[in-house]
Amino acid sequence: MATTNEYAEYVMSLLSPLEDIMLRKMMGEYLLYYKTKLFGGIYDNRFLVKITPRSSAMLTAEEIPYDGAKPMLMVETEDKEFIKELVEGMYDELPAPKKKKK
Repeated sequence: MATTNEYAEYVMSLLSPLEDIMLRKMMGEYLLYYKTKLFGGIYDNRFLVKITPRSSAMLTAEEIPYDGAKPMLMVETEDKEFIKELVEGMYDELPAPKKKKK
């Protein structure tokens, strides 16, 4: 089941306190970037973030986004300030974007 546009818009509304958020559609699902770093995605109408020390301290529900993928953590709150703190706290723990080969 692919993510609906309505759910993607809902997640973007939860992320609205953050600047520099980018949503990228990929094969029926969505990838989420903060200041060019991939921090999570929307898979089957589930808002998931990568596992980092910060996200592990703030969230507990582990989910597999799709077959063969690494586990991620589910965001199960509508508290925009909590989500802002989560994403900002994860930023320094995320790897830098890979350079594109020419």
